[in-house]
Amino acid sequence: MGMPSMPELLVILAIVVLLFGAKKIPDLAKGMGKGIKDFKKAIKEDDEVEAKADVKEIKDETKTATTENKESATKA
Repeated sequence: MGMPSMPELLVILAIVVLLFGAKKIPDLAKGMGKGIKDFKKAIKEDDEVEAKADVKEIKDETKTATTENKESATKA
């Protein structure tokens, strides 16, 4: 199954117009656009949170290693 051809797309468009009406279609498109925008924003924010967590984890590991090295030096 490939991409639908032009007549098939026109039939689908006609069915959508019959189901929702011509006035409702722009509202549906706006809603879909907003949903996609919010989804992309949430993904971006999630990536930023993960990046900050990774940086904090690296800092904590460095701090722990530094503390262990100081303790080893004082024992020796």
